[in-house]
Amino acid sequence: MLAALGFATIIAFLAAVMTGRVSALVALVLIPVVFGLLSGAGTGLGPMMQDGLVTVAPVAIMVTFAILYFGLMIDRGLFDPMIRGILRLTKGDPLRICVASTVLTMLVSLDGDGATTFLITIAALRPIYDRLGMSRLVMATCIGLAAGIMNILPWGGPTARAMAVLSAEANQLFNPLIIPMAAGLAWSVVAAAILGLRERKRLGFSPGGAVAIDIEPAGADKSTPRVFWFNAALTAILLVALLAEALPLAVLFVLSFAVALIVNCPSWEEQQKQLASHASSVVLVSGLMFAAGIFTGILGGTKMIDAMSTATLSIIPTDAGAFLPVIVAITSMPLSLAITPDAYYFGVLPVLTKSAAILGLDPLQLGRAALLGHTTTGFPLSPLLGSAFVLVGRSGVNFGALQRAMFPWAFGSTVVMTAVAYALGVI
Repeated sequence: MLAALGFATIIAFLAAVMTGRVSALVALVLIPVVFGLLSGAGTGLGPMMQDGLVTVAPVAIMVTFAILYFGLMIDRGLFDPMIRGILRLTKGDPLRICVASTVLTMLVSLDGDGATTFLITIAALRPIYDRLGMSRLVMATCIGLAAGIMNILPWGGPTARAMAVLSAEANQLFNPLIIPMAAGLAWSVVAAAILGLRERKRLGFSPGGAVAIDIEPAGADKSTPRVFWFNAALTAILLVALLAEALPLAVLFVLSFAVALIVNCPSWEEQQKQLASHASSVVLVSGLMFAAGIFTGILGGTKMIDAMSTATLSIIPTDAGAFLPVIVAITSMPLSLAITPDAYYFGVLPVLTKSAAILGLDPLQLGRAALLGHTTTGFPLSPLLGSAFVLVGRSGVNFGALQRAMFPWAFGSTVVMTAVAYALGVI
């Protein structure tokens, strides 16, 4: 009975969010409440929801202040010199431009927001591609590949969701993926180089005829040199502290943003304006995190996840159990096109991880496996995500054409990272 109710909860949730009938936040809260009542939990639902909210609070706080911090750094032009430097080095060479597009995207993707990444990188790169007659489809592919892999960062949406579901810290879930992620980024550079060589051939470009191109990036406000260097130093310290686990991630981002805000926006009016400029992103993401806490709190508190895991385990061949993380990793990228990140991480992943635990596997292995593709390498191609349409719209390419062009490269990213992660025992 509990297993049936659990699967019905997930199916109802998937149907609600995939058909767009209700927002993910509403579905995450109301659907488990309804099925929780049907399970007989009654007044016990309150403590279950409270436990779920407490569990996801650190992740929600971390994501909130990461968005605010990197949004402030981008607004103040911290990354502008890097953008200009990359553009100068291309010298009109399609090969260099494609590789530079990939590297630039990696830098801008540090803010963890796909839509922002696409807006900034395309604004900087599209004039170059148009001036040289290069394919915008190639541009979108290079940007999408790098952005997808960078979405594995712990303040990105997929990892934040996985941490919330697994009640895990970044050092447990993300740190073991650093080397596989580096391999994926290397793959994206190789892919960009191959695409650049093809553009060279198509355009009849001779490397000997390269010329310098210096196009000013658009959009970012200028900051004084003193504040710029302060922001650079603060960001470097933050990134080192994050990797060294000097403090919990949430605490690091809260402290860093508070310091950055008062230095960059000394007046109360400026601070309010800066906060308001990123308010919608913060509310959307943090609201989803807390709603997810209710969803997982009810499924866990009613023991639906336990029952579903037992039922799932019964249909998994005994000799296939050890390969479950690899299976999850390989299928995660294509599933991005059919299942939203909320549905996958809050609905599917809990069942998979519980099954893994019963099989004697570390549930974190399943979380890492999922991150190797689902709404990471796959998010630029997903029709379920608004940021993918930002990439298509700003690039001026056909969505179907982009899916056909990018899918093999994006799936290749997942395969490469999966192979490295498996070899290292990460999954």
